[in-house]
Amino acid sequence: MILVTGATGSIGTHLVRLLQEKEVAFKALVRDEVKGRALGCDIVTGDFDDPGSLAPAMEGVDRLFLNAGGAQPVDGEQPMVRQQKAAIDAARAAGVSRVVKVSVSGAHRGGRLAQGAHWEIEEYLKASGLGWSMLRPGGFMQNFVTGTAAFTADGKLLDVYGGAPVSYIDCHDIAACAAALLTAPGGLDEPYELTGSGGLGETYELTGPQALTCAEVAQELSAALGRTVEHAELSPDELAAGLRAQGLPAGFADDLAELSRQVASGSMAATTTAVRDLTGREPRTFGEFLRANAEALRTGLASVAR
Repeated sequence: MILVTGATGSIGTHLVRLLQEKEVAFKALVRDEVKGRALGCDIVTGDFDDPGSLAPAMEGVDRLFLNAGGAQPVDGEQPMVRQQKAAIDAARAAGVSRVVKVSVSGAHRGGRLAQGAHWEIEEYLKASGLGWSMLRPGGFMQNFVTGTAAFTADGKLLDVYGGAPVSYIDCHDIAACAAALLTAPGGLDEPYELTGSGGLGETYELTGPQALTCAEVAQELSAALGRTVEHAELSPDELAAGLRAQGLPAGFADDLAELSRQVASGSMAATTTAVRDLTGREPRTFGEFLRANAEALRTGLASVAR
């Protein structure tokens, strides 16, 4: 039995469908029962902020997909650290054999925001005695469809990376990699052909097949929408100033600015073969992603990019 956390999110909804297609036994942990029922699968209600709700959710679970929210504008430790450590503790107490964790590209000790928080969680998981596999995706293609924060008020695509290319990935491909690991040899139906350790003890850097600049993303969006999408550059200092003006903590704004500087230096330009290695197929291109999500694109960008 697999437990899927983050089941109503950008990755989790794809993973639920993939596991349904493979007819693998699983259930989804959800906070909102109404949203959970819409998934069309077995659900259990619980919350990472309520450790007492995690023990019953783990009953009968052999493998755990661990995915939760990203970095939040708070002072001190990121909430995800406390939340995911609680989930790992519950999994260990329940006798779970394997955890597939969604981390982030570039996770490292002392990293800003999600990079540092995910590194700390990774280390905690490694020390737990549980079997583990780490997925480290970069920027999500979905952010250009649902993330109106990626655009200016007058509909221009924001370039906060100084024209540097980024190897964006479709969340569908992240989910496919998770499905491959969660159903690898070792007690389930084995619909994927992983060999050797089945990914145990491995960390996978996940990317799309190509690195795109903001200008290239704008061109792809223009073609998909049938109208011109312009782009505008925003420096790291301007980004931080704008976030502070919105009332976000100065430290959070400065950390985001520093992360944008790192990406502008090329830190997310490389591509890997991890998606192909795990799933046996190439990851989606940005154009393929846009065609597969045409309706969401039109709906999500109805008020921007005009």
